[in-house]
Amino acid sequence: MIFRLFRNVVFLGWLCFALASTTLAATVWAVQLTATVATVSAQAAAAAVAHRRQLARAIARTKAKARLRRMIAAVPIAGLGAIAYFEERDFQDWKEDNPEGTRAEYACELAELSAEVIDEVLQDLPESVRPSPDKVQGWLPDCE
Repeated sequence: MIFRLFRNVVFLGWLCFALASTTLAATVWAVQLTATVATVSAQAAAAAVAHRRQLARAIARTKAKARLRRMIAAVPIAGLGAIAYFEERDFQDWKEDNPEGTRAEYACELAELSAEVIDEVLQDLPESVRPSPDKVQGWLPDCE
């Protein structure tokens, strides 16, 4: 009788210890995973904010550059020089990405991009000065 009681007490003690240690290990594991998830979430949020800022800055720079080009191009003599300068800079930037490219290929790529947005640009112009889309398409070079 005493031996059975002793055996039951030892078994129950061992069972309580095993369950307590398993609970403690699961709690530590859950806390570690929670900390990892929080760290990754914070990094993702910071990256998203930084990306939004970079994107907004790039858009603002592009708009400012376009505005400056329009203002300079509005002055008759300086505008012609500015247009030539800006086009040459754009060509040199394109040439860095396409070292084997020629001016004709650059003109064709520029014409393709212009053809994609020409309707949108023409719709922004007042009707009194808006050329027909066919006429503008005729100004673009023929590319194959």
